Amino acid sequence: MLFELNRAPRGAISREARSLIHLALPMMIAQVAQVATGFVDTVMAGNVSTDDLAAVSLGSSIFVTAYVTLMGVVAALNPILSHQFGSGEHGDIGETGRQGLWFGLFAGILGMVAMIAVEPLLRLWLTLPEHVEDMTMLYITGAALGMPAALLHRSLHAYASSLNRPRPIMLVSLIALALNIPLNYILIHGLYGMPQMGGAGCGWATAIVFWFNAIALYIYIARAKHFKPYGLTERMSWPDFKRYAGFLKLGIPIGLSFFVEVSLFSFIALLVAKLGTLVVASHQAVLNFSSIIYMLPQSLSVALSVRVGQAVGAGDYLQARFVSGVGLVTGLIAAIITMVLVLLLREPIIRMYTNDPQVIAIGLTLLLFAAVYQLTDAAQTIASGALRGYKLTTIPMFIHIVSFWILGLGLGIVLGLTNYLVPAMGVNGFWAALVVSLSVAAFFLVWYLARESRQRLHRQHLAKIAP
Repeated sequence: MLFELNRAPRGAISREARSLIHLALPMMIAQVAQVATGFVDTVMAGNVSTDDLAAVSLGSSIFVTAYVTLMGVVAALNPILSHQFGSGEHGDIGETGRQGLWFGLFAGILGMVAMIAVEPLLRLWLTLPEHVEDMTMLYITGAALGMPAALLHRSLHAYASSLNRPRPIMLVSLIALALNIPLNYILIHGLYGMPQMGGAGCGWATAIVFWFNAIALYIYIARAKHFKPYGLTERMSWPDFKRYAGFLKLGIPIGLSFFVEVSLFSFIALLVAKLGTLVVASHQAVLNFSSIIYMLPQSLSVALSVRVGQAVGAGDYLQARFVSGVGLVTGLIAAIITMVLVLLLREPIIRMYTNDPQVIAIGLTLLLFAAVYQLTDAAQTIASGALRGYKLTTIPMFIHIVSFWILGLGLGIVLGLTNYLVPAMGVNGFWAALVVSLSVAAFFLVWYLARESRQRLHRQHLAKIAP
């Protein structure tokens, strides 16, 4: 059996599953809260007009692409800190955390500049009404100002989760979600002397919320007793650029993996923009909902990265392989439940976003595709997290590039916009290609994880018996 789970002592699988869920659940709630800000943006903008919804769709695609890519680079801190924690190198954890904050800040500034720089190029591409384009650019500018805070928050997220304390991440994110709703309303409608921005106000509200996230989580970590022994806030450290080489060596492949996945969805959003605002609105609504339920396997992935990293740091490759197998089984069970619920509740789900009958009709079909790929998306996401725990990031990056860009985007263009294989399927062609690309990624990532975890365990065994 894969990962030899059938050889585990009685009760070991359930105990490890509980440990993973205990670590993943607060992070899942936190990530759902963060993604739910996008849900709130989409719903509130959609209730204003379809044009506002389209502007939020396109603007958030640019923001999410930049944010998730750089978040992947900063995610290198998770296995680094987890290895230090597992190996007992507690004296170096505080300094790694301080350098991680500088690293996150620099990444955030880079993301902010890139987002603002892309606005003129985006105007050349889009063929939407001028007022929709103006609203989109205003959204991007506002969201860009929150990018430094967003990446600082991810550095703190890595620090807290790697030290087995995800609860503060959850609490801060829930408060931030509650803050996002009134901020959106004020900025969309121009209340209390603020300018009336329409859907663009959601981007500016996002920036404020991310600055709150970063500041609040830092204060929590600075004051909590659990974090005191590791000394994150006990002194100031200037940037140590030598350390960043190690961060980048591990983080760039993760960031590129995240980029090819999220850019697949962003490029699809830009390509279907030519099919009209109704298609854009339907695509955005289903994509936003998919992003929310994706937080379940994503949170398990982060938890698995931490648990596997701690086991590898301690030199226990048997435990690392066992944890990987338990994580995959747990994620697949959760994905089956999610798939069934999406199939049963398609119409209530799409009606949360819009009352437009044409948008609802398109969205009902897209939700079928979203339900189908739950299993393979969960498998590839969780396997990627386990591989990061082993500090294996380069091969997964190439698997993602081939699966998402060649199969996902390339096949999507062929099916959706051309008559080469079948009559042009429109937006449905892109979503059919997503199912294919995620299935291919899942197969190869799970295979690679099984092979590498077995080889490391075998080498450790040979080292023990060698004379």
